[in-house]
Formats: sequence, structure tokens, C-alpha cells
Amino acid sequence: MFKVPNIEARIGIEVYASKTRGIGGIIKRFPEDFIVEEILVDGSRASVKLEENQPAMLFKHGRYLVCVLIKRNWDTLIAIEEIAKSMGISADRIGFAGIKDTVALTAQYISVGGVPLSKVKGVNIKGLSLKPLGFSNEEITSEKLFGNKFTITIRSIRLKEATLWRRIKKISSELAVFGGIPNFFGHQRFGTIRPITHIIGKHMIKGDFRKAVLTFLSYESPFESAKAREARKELRETMDFKNALKRFPKNLVYERLILTHLSKSPNDFLGALYKIPMNLRRLFVQAYQSFLFNKFLSERIKRGLPLNKAVAGDYLVKLNRFGLPMRRFARAEASNISRLNEEILREKVALALPLIGLKQPPSEGLQGEIEREILEKEGISREDFQNPRVLKVNVLGDLRPALAKIFDLKVSIAEDETDSSKRSAKFSFTLHKGTYATILLREFMKPSTDDQLVKGGF
Repeated sequence: MFKVPNIEARIGIEVYASKTRGIGGIIKRFPEDFIVEEILVDGSRASVKLEENQPAMLFKHGRYLVCVLIKRNWDTLIAIEEIAKSMGISADRIGFAGIKDTVALTAQYISVGGVPLSKVKGVNIKGLSLKPLGFSNEEITSEKLFGNKFTITIRSIRLKEATLWRRIKKISSELAVFGGIPNFFGHQRFGTIRPITHIIGKHMIKGDFRKAVLTFLSYESPFESAKAREARKELRETMDFKNALKRFPKNLVYERLILTHLSKSPNDFLGALYKIPMNLRRLFVQAYQSFLFNKFLSERIKRGLPLNKAVAGDYLVKLNRFGLPMRRFARAEASNISRLNEEILREKVALALPLIGLKQPPSEGLQGEIEREILEKEGISREDFQNPRVLKVNVLGDLRPALAKIFDLKVSIAEDETDSSKRSAKFSFTLHKGTYATILLREFMKPSTDDQLVKGGF
């Protein structure tokens, strides 16, 4: 079994699904090396080529103006905030279906409530492009999202072409036998440079808002800029919030929002968390749920329990006609397990693991034992998920399929134009919403150290 980088182990990703050695390389040398184009359930696809985005099933009037947002090197939440600010409206009036990668070129649908066309046409922000498509009476939400098409170039591959093809084909074959990829939450969920969103979320779940804030502000990462590291270290040593506000780099937008509040009210850590957007507060708590899910899934794989077959005590979710999970579920028992496993084969249902929350208990049976062991080790009970309510964050929990399907995987190999002594491989594929491209790429690249992971662009 291949060693995983420490960063991955710290976010609960402890295994690979494939057994063949990786191809190495790096992703995201340029934003155009990582292209993400959103696909809706009605078949509409947002294109990174502005002129290719055409209106579909939209009207001349309606409550929401639907646009395609193309962004280059922008965090989704910050981009939404900046667009809202440019239009003079609250960010809450902008609906979107999913968060896209930051170091990337991405295209997605957004809806803007109650604004005229002229407001959108007046937005002029470097690295962001908006194309209005028409009006609708329905907001863009995650319910409308099918998934994403990815076009990703892996550069700086040192292998000979024949070896490269052989490994790619072998790994593809192993993943086909596995049934797809383990549906881990990827590195973006936790932050690759500073993988701490789940740690902050755990403190929030435990009701320790002081620790949550101080972790967010002062945790240092060796992969950050020297200026950021120095500012965080100084804050940790002095707890001088006013001075920290002067020292923290301007690009640390959310840290500076918190520091502005703490400069005036140094003990109001709960109030400080209210200064960051609701989406980010929710993301912290959900990141801890994601960490637990990753741990549950890793341990299931390590213990040799299948992902494409249920055992007694497992949860299963129904799949809709798009192969996406529905909220309805069943639990595998002696009386129904044969029928449910037949339905898994027919892709009517899928094995699922819990995102633990107020309304989502652990599994039963062997999987339940795994989950209870991990929760006990973490010192977490379901009742702890009451605490984020004071931040207006409800953590009810859910079920998530354990296995993710890969659609239309295609690969081409060429000389790397940035270094003629090396090769590049362009991967094109589609994944369901909520599935991370980096989880597929790690199977092919197999980074084994933190340095390889971060320099590799994950």
C-alpha cells in the first residue's frame, strides 16, 4: 500500500484505491491547466469561452437574472462578495450551485435577484467575466447541478511515453474494477496550504469559539508566504489584535475582518465569527463533518469492506435518473440485503456513509463499529452539533455515497511545452457534483510527501 502525504492523512484520506505506481507531475502551473465547466441537470454547460454560452429555457422577465460567471484565480465566495459589492447589493441575493477551484479557470451559473440587466453589465473586475443569459423565476441552487466537466493538464512528468501510457492504462483498469473512486472530500474542502478548516469546525462544534478564532488567525503553514507566517506567529505570541491588523497581509481578507472586530472587542470571539460570511461559517463546520466522513471511508477500505456492495448495518441512498443521491434511504438488514445489492448493481441505490449531525446517526453493523470508534477517539457526540446553532449554522447531517463514478475519461500525452525534456498528460472527464477532481488525479499521480502534494498543485 502506498504511503499518503501527511497533509492527506490529517484530513482523513489514508488510502489509495489503485495499486499501480503513479506518474508524478504537477497540476495548476497555470490556471488554464485546470478548467472546470459546470453542467446542470437540464444538460446546460457553462463554458470558459464567453461567446459559447447561450441562453436556454430563459425569459425576458423574471425574479432572477441568470448569468455565466467565468473566473480565473478567484475564490468563489470572495468573487461573489466582490460582484455583490460592485452592484451595491447583498451577497445573499446571488445564488450559485457550487464552489469551484480557486487556482483554475472555471465557468458556472449564478442568479442575481431583483436587479436590472444594466447592473450586471456594469461589473468590471479583473479576472472575472459575467455573461447575462436571461431571466428566470427560479434561483440557481445546488439542486440544479449535475456535475462538472474537467480538463486538466498534468505537467513535468519525467516518465518515458511508453511507461506513462502503461501506468495510466493500468490505473484506469484498477479504478474500473474498484467501481470508480472513493468519494473522499478533497483537499480544497480543508485548504491545502493551511489544511485547518476542519479543526476550526471542530472547535465550533465543541462550542469553543475562542479556539476556533485563534486557530484561524494564528495557525502557521510552511507553505504560506513568510509575511503571513511572521504575522501569525507574532499574534500568537502577543495576542495584540490591533498590531496584527496592521501586520496581516491585505489578501487575508477574512482574517482582517475578524481582527477589525477583535481590535475593538478583544474578548468577543463569538461576535468575531459573525463578521465572516455565513457561507464560510457553515463551511468550517461542514469541513469537520467531511473529515469524519473521510476517516470512516478510509477505515472501511483498510478493513476490506466493499464500497459497491452492502453488508448488514450499512446505509444506502436511492439514486435519481441522473445517478445523483436522493434524501430517501434504506438500511441493509438480513431481510433485504440481497435485494439492495441487486439494486446497487442496477445503479438504483448506492452504499452511503453518514455525515454525522443532529439528525444523522452513525451506521450499524461493522461500519457502525468503525464510526463509533472514530467518534470516541475524536471526543465527539451527536449532541455537540447543537453548539453551532448560536452562529446560525444548523448541522443536521446527511448521507453521502461512498463511491464516485467517472464519466467520459479521456487522456492525451504530449511534450510539455514548458520543458521539452518532460511530458504532459491532458485528462478530460466529468464527475457528479460534490465529487473532487483531485481525488481522481491523486490516484494517477500518487504524491507521497507534503512537498510533492503542495508543489504538485493539490
